[in-house]
Amino acid sequence: MTNYATGARAMQSTYLWTAFITLVTKEVRRFLRIWVQTLVPPVITIALYFIIFGNLIGSRIGQMGGYSYMEFIVPGLIMMSVINNAYANVVSSFFSQKFQKSIEELLVSPVPNQIILLGFVTGGVARGLCVGVIASLISLLFSGVHMHNILITVLVILLASVVFSLGGFINAIFARNFDDISIVPTFILQPLIYLGGVFYSVESLPAFAQTISHFNPIFYMINAFRYGILGVSDVDIVLAMSLLILLTVVMFAVALRLLYTGKGLRS
Repeated sequence: MTNYATGARAMQSTYLWTAFITLVTKEVRRFLRIWVQTLVPPVITIALYFIIFGNLIGSRIGQMGGYSYMEFIVPGLIMMSVINNAYANVVSSFFSQKFQKSIEELLVSPVPNQIILLGFVTGGVARGLCVGVIASLISLLFSGVHMHNILITVLVILLASVVFSLGGFINAIFARNFDDISIVPTFILQPLIYLGGVFYSVESLPAFAQTISHFNPIFYMINAFRYGILGVSDVDIVLAMSLLILLTVVMFAVALRLLYTGKGLRS
């Protein structure tokens, strides 16, 4: 009986792992197959940011946070690319399958909801990290190499990409048409990113603006990532990391709950 139970658990684990790998492989192949649409535009955008804000404008601004303006904005631009692409990958992929009704086949399969969620989120993380690596390589053409704390750098970029992959998943669940998947990135995500300290230090803002900035979760992500690379931050790094972990847990729980209830997925 013990051997039978052990064998059953092993088969179950193999089945779950196979399902997870299959989902991730499908998601990765999806964005690699259309790399001209998924990887090239972020590369062009990030290069333009470096040229315009780093070289042309940065030379007139001078130093910020003890570093040249170019060095200061590099972490924020990398994080911006990761956030946008992790979010976009999941929201577009899941909503497309939802729109085409193919997601129903996956939902009625014996694959657990948590595996489905992890598969889509991992695909989003993979695209976010791919773009992040490309953006980091491009930054080497414009600034020197810095790495204050590699553990924090890797942990922050992983957690941030997971958070926004989950955000894209939740957006896709509630979306009823293709216009709905563009509302959040346009009217919520982009303003929060630009007001999150990508191009400036919060210390340069008036007191009331500094207070408002502390209610922006992306502000903590960008500063935690900047701390990992440069060693400077406008917020306490422990607070920033704690918030990131909390956001990850809460959003995962919300997304999983929506899957279990079938919210926005069942006609």
